[in-house]
Amino acid sequence: MDTTRQQKISRLVQKELSEIFRRETAKTRGTLVTVSSVRVSPDLSVANVRLSIFPSESAQAIMDNINNSERSIRHQLAQQTRYQLRRCPELKFHIDDSLDYIDHIDELLAKDKPKEESKDKSETED
Repeated sequence: MDTTRQQKISRLVQKELSEIFRRETAKTRGTLVTVSSVRVSPDLSVANVRLSIFPSESAQAIMDNINNSERSIRHQLAQQTRYQLRRCPELKFHIDDSLDYIDHIDELLAKDKPKEESKDKSETED
């Protein structure tokens, strides 16, 4: 269970990181990086950031680039939150693949649906 302070810092970090990624991805056409969620540790020293990346084919390459530039992203975040946070948390980035998982489930259901419709038609004819 997150404390109120953790929740406030999570929302602040998510908002500011979203703005940083929006500015950076505006330079590269066809790429979208969204900050899905941020979880801050109880001691407020580590922030686990879940990123949703579109297109998902290039997600790993973009994620490697983000991990390599983690220090500069943290510095930008610290500059933007210098009046709200005493110390900027360490950032740990993770890929949020829940949208890909949802798409996969939708594909499986779509494959199953024609089979069910043919069964329903054969049952009504009998």
